[in-house]
Amino acid sequence: KKPGSDGFLGIINPDLIQEINNWQADAILVYGWAYQAHLKAIRYFKNKIPVYFRGDSTLLNRKKGIKNSITTILLRWVYGYIDHAFYVGTSNKAYFKQYGLQANQLTFAPHAIDNERFNFSSIKEALALRAQFKIADHQLLILFSGKLIPRKNPLLLLEAFSKLQKSDVHLLFAGNGILEDTLKTRTQELKLTEKVHFLNFQNQTQMPALYQACDLFCLPSEIETWGLAVNEAMACSKAILVSNLVGCAVDLVKPSVNGEIFESGNEQSLLEKLQVLTQSQSRLKEYGTASGSIIRDWSFNQMVENITQQVLKS
Repeated sequence: KKPGSDGFLGIINPDLIQEINNWQADAILVYGWAYQAHLKAIRYFKNKIPVYFRGDSTLLNRKKGIKNSITTILLRWVYGYIDHAFYVGTSNKAYFKQYGLQANQLTFAPHAIDNERFNFSSIKEALALRAQFKIADHQLLILFSGKLIPRKNPLLLLEAFSKLQKSDVHLLFAGNGILEDTLKTRTQELKLTEKVHFLNFQNQTQMPALYQACDLFCLPSEIETWGLAVNEAMACSKAILVSNLVGCAVDLVKPSVNGEIFESGNEQSLLEKLQVLTQSQSRLKEYGTASGSIIRDWSFNQMVENITQQVLKS
């Protein structure tokens, strides 16, 4: 098997408990339980010191049936060892409550990125990127940034875009993945090579300019626990279009204020939202301004403050 931290046995730390005891911790904060070492710590320290937990799972992809019943039993057992959880958003809070945590065991600690770094002007690089793909100032650019994999559903976006039939709108896929060749082939079949563009994976230093080059950021995922790329795009003051199965949608995307939400997997629903959003560049700019205002409260400072205040209560 290829080495890595994937899977339950991906992180095994035999000395973890002893090291925490040696450090004489007053409490522990565990990020996720799906590693052997994490679950071991959660179980060991229950009733010894306060056990805090942070994760971002949701109920958005929950399926009915025997598998769900088994999952419910497992998760209620796991969260029975948690004294207090920090939820990242509305959908995550519902998840914790579903699996046994009470309201007084939950504190909001927002999912956040470095807003200031993304808000820093990269206009020169952004204009150069648009020029690279021959996108004029009056034309609109829709951006998809992420892995080109099935669960993020970039093909749905391409198919909906092909039916948009607006000569002044471009689409850019930034990223790599198993669907890359399929997307490029389909773009050629649709005769959209002058309007649909591709960039390889961009590292974090390049991302602010990438977001600032676009007019609309789209994340059409079939399932996404949160979608920090949305935070990043909003920090760059961009309008947002996401599926209803993107975890951050209910918190960050306000329909007709800073973007729109479409029904996951529904090409017609996506197309209709694209048609509305691409009617006016000035409206997209207004939505982008609203995004910038909304995301200010979803910050590292707010996350740290909320966690610190709760821990100091114990």
